Amino acid sequence: MTISIFDLLRVGIGPSSSHTVGPMRAARRFVTEQLGSPEALARTETVQVDLYGSLSATGRGHGTFTAVLLGLEGWDPETILPEQVDSRLAAMEASGMVQLGARREHDGAESGSAGGQPAQDPAQEAGRETRLRVEDFIQRPLTVMDRHTNAMTLTAFDAEGGQVAKEIFYSIGGGFVLSESDAVASDASLGEALATPDAEVPYPFTTAAQLMEHCARSGLPVSRVMLANERALHRARHGGTAEAAETEITSKVLHLWQVMEECKNSALEREGHLPGGLKVRRRAPDWHARMWKDDPGRTHAYWQEWVNLVALAVNEENASGGRVVTAPTNGAAGIIPAVGFYATHYGPGASYAGEEDREDIAVRFLLTAAAIGVLYKEQASISGAEVGCQGEVGSAASMAAAGLCEVLGGSAKQVENAAEIAMEHNLGLTCDPIGGLVQVPCIERNAMGATKAVNAARMALMGDGDHRVSLDEVIVTMRETGKDMSSKYKETALGGLAVNVVEC
Repeated sequence: MTISIFDLLRVGIGPSSSHTVGPMRAARRFVTEQLGSPEALARTETVQVDLYGSLSATGRGHGTFTAVLLGLEGWDPETILPEQVDSRLAAMEASGMVQLGARREHDGAESGSAGGQPAQDPAQEAGRETRLRVEDFIQRPLTVMDRHTNAMTLTAFDAEGGQVAKEIFYSIGGGFVLSESDAVASDASLGEALATPDAEVPYPFTTAAQLMEHCARSGLPVSRVMLANERALHRARHGGTAEAAETEITSKVLHLWQVMEECKNSALEREGHLPGGLKVRRRAPDWHARMWKDDPGRTHAYWQEWVNLVALAVNEENASGGRVVTAPTNGAAGIIPAVGFYATHYGPGASYAGEEDREDIAVRFLLTAAAIGVLYKEQASISGAEVGCQGEVGSAASMAAAGLCEVLGGSAKQVENAAEIAMEHNLGLTCDPIGGLVQVPCIERNAMGATKAVNAARMALMGDGDHRVSLDEVIVTMRETGKDMSSKYKETALGGLAVNVVEC
């Protein structure tokens, strides 16, 4: 498919897009596709869950195991609410039973739909009740599948032990999920299967060079090139006029922005410690109170403190299993909202901008960021388990730097320069979460990534757009660095801080 902003930036639950959101989507696909018929569901007595590589190694801390259970019940990570997660997990823990393939139909707007509001409690039909606990999962942390380290196999058996259905799924980063059938059907690698076009767009691009050429020939900024492609995708998938498509796209982008804001605000009111064994104290509420005391007028002198605060808040909410936007992953979800906060509060005219003006800034910022995200998804990876945290925090910082550069008045060449600077100085960043939790060093790493992104945009604006290293070159370098990186530094909890910090 042609990658859309709504593929890259999607509402989900924490703490991980590849380890929580992806496995939930995979399990949901299994029950809706492989067990979609009443006959197949009725025959199913048990489901066997095999987790491989990184999904197994850090699955417990990343919420993978419980996400699979929720997906098997038919829950969608884009619409399920945190309180529904807590309720169903408590019920499953008490009974040891899963409502396999329960149909869940949501009333009201779907997450990400026009004017989208969080989905209401879904009407549901009881599924096929089967006994399944996390303890039943088969974990294979040292087995890495050829196509991707984030792999899982789901197998349904009947009462006699006969196989009803089986599928291998790969969670390839950012909540994207592909099955072995997807790859086999297209006779392609996972990346090629993902990139199979399904609609003609006016400005097709998979490289920064192609994107810059479109901007130069059309005279359009990056955000408008991305918007033109989004209009074509929307009309191919949903019909309607170009004007109606643009209205719908704008509404959906603003919904993403609204969820980012709600995520930050929720964290500012939650005190105590984050879940898990690290006993990490939530800092966002205290920092917020201090900022209003030290900087009640929100002056430019304190921009970095505010950016740090937003990044910390979003990632504390993510670590709590809250509702976030994968941007482009959950582990890096705080960077784009934090830099977006800078864009809407410290950019030209932001101090006196009305709500409509700030919404326009937010839309342009997110469209530009998404265009850069397409390049990473097409040419490299945004999966920490595949290329380390350079693929998560590095990609997010690059996307955010580009978006900020455009809304601050940068040319297309300066936007590309900003994106390149941000990634160049995140090359080699490892993914080594302590205890397999998306907390240390992940939360602070988002704040560092956000401030790097702001600085990258400012540096690019000081130049004329000409630079020695191209964005395409740095993306390829990131991909090659990830290939060469030892697996123990790629979201396995087997190296780096994950083993050198003694848990208390």
